[in-house]
Amino acid sequence: MTDLPTLPVTFRPSRTRAVLLTAGAAIFVVLTVISLLIPGLSPGERTSFIFTGALLFGVLMLLSRPKVVADESGVTVVNIATSRRLAWAEIVQVNLRPGDPWVFLNLTDGTSLPAMGIQPGIAKQRAISDARALRALADARSPQG
Repeated sequence: MTDLPTLPVTFRPSRTRAVLLTAGAAIFVVLTVISLLIPGLSPGERTSFIFTGALLFGVLMLLSRPKVVADESGVTVVNIATSRRLAWAEIVQVNLRPGDPWVFLNLTDGTSLPAMGIQPGIAKQRAISDARALRALADARSPQG
């Protein structure tokens, strides 16, 4: 049995987030420097370089957004463009099967919700550990548990 983590706890793919944010910042800086170093560019052209860098950084920031926050009353699942609050009683099962890109939460309404905050991409063992911890929390707080 997995020891229950102290609540509140946040699960997020920290290494993936660090890579995405670092790459986004580097892209922004490189495009800004290039725009300033190329002679003969108009102010509009320079601005478009900087804007493109900022846009790419923004996209990578969105991709780094996913997390799962568990507290005493339930779970908040934050994915790239959505966020959903669940009571513990709504979670039937926490799944991370081999080959899955992230955890899936089976819900009492018969649907499955992706929880992108726990993903095996760069840190597989961490994702497995986080999935087990979330499963243990859900089992301990479920009405049948």
